[in-house]
Amino acid sequence: MPAERMLPTAEDEQLVALTRDIVAAELAPVASEYEAESRFPREKFRLLGKSGLLGLPYPEQWGGSGVSYEVYLQVLEEIATAWLTVGVGLSVHTLSCFPLAYYGTDEQRAELLPTLLEGDLLGAYALSEPDAGSDAAALSTRAVRDGDEYVVSGTKAWITHAGQADFYTIMVRTSDDGGRGITCLLADAATEGLVPGTPEHKMGLTGSPTAQLRLEGARVPAGRRMGAEGQGLRIALDALNSGRLGIAACATGLAQAALDQAVSYAAGRSQFGRPIIEFQGMEFLLADMAAAVESARATYLEAARRRDRGLPFRRQASIAKLVATDAAMRVTTDAVQVLGGAGYTRDFPVERYMREAKVPQIFEGTNQIQRMVIARELRQG
Repeated sequence: MPAERMLPTAEDEQLVALTRDIVAAELAPVASEYEAESRFPREKFRLLGKSGLLGLPYPEQWGGSGVSYEVYLQVLEEIATAWLTVGVGLSVHTLSCFPLAYYGTDEQRAELLPTLLEGDLLGAYALSEPDAGSDAAALSTRAVRDGDEYVVSGTKAWITHAGQADFYTIMVRTSDDGGRGITCLLADAATEGLVPGTPEHKMGLTGSPTAQLRLEGARVPAGRRMGAEGQGLRIALDALNSGRLGIAACATGLAQAALDQAVSYAAGRSQFGRPIIEFQGMEFLLADMAAAVESARATYLEAARRRDRGLPFRRQASIAKLVATDAAMRVTTDAVQVLGGAGYTRDFPVERYMREAKVPQIFEGTNQIQRMVIARELRQG
């Protein structure tokens, strides 16, 4: 059953209704097929773009929709409930636009942001490297200034949309001053020397390509630098605070999908002369699943509302990411258990949900990193 939502305005209700219509007609019917074929649904992102859903949380003056994070995340959850690949892809696109929207100059925003948000283009966010994951300050991809350009060399890793994206937000090293030596660049996919690698063979999210990104003397115009030299790590971490809310919403959507499947199956499956949903053991399991889903939703909405009001939300974002992704792993595992042997087959999507639930606990900061962030915030008061 669809999640019950208390949206701020009638316009927001219409936006969610539009999203549900698109989800029901265009995403849900083909998700399993695309995932089974490891097929990237690029045309679905174009559809979302044409529908105005690829630039929701950014200001209208730059080509966005000016939607609050509270509403944007609920749209994102609706999409992820039908198809996690598309939900995560929308979240990554939003993340990749963040440095330009919040650290670019007015001239850069006016020139570039409307094009990135209008719906035809798709972004990627390149922070991690083979030897720099959780320790982002240790990245080694080097950018050397050469006149009006930066010459960039190195390798990025675990890049969602690598090989499919039209632009890449890339964190590079411009000095050896540790975390203060990192700079943010925005590069077109057509940049010579920017070479996507072979997609990784993953256990889940198989419709979403993830690959390394090699930079072989790639030349990026200095006018595509976001913020000042040395400001890149701060930009990256600020972007991730918001991006973690996107992942929390996606994980909640995945958990909702698993809960819906489990309830439907338990209501229709009879043993010992009655539906298995009436047995106390099953009732309690489903009740715990429902509590986990609604708790996850509450945590990301609390963080989103703080963000919308300009309040600090870093701790709340980490809590939301931690709670929602752990909940998704637990709920999808329990959904397989509810379906029993059927849940272990590909005749039902819950086995795919269980495989997909693992990676949200890992990307955009592992859940161990989230615990470190939360604990640090508590120590600092």
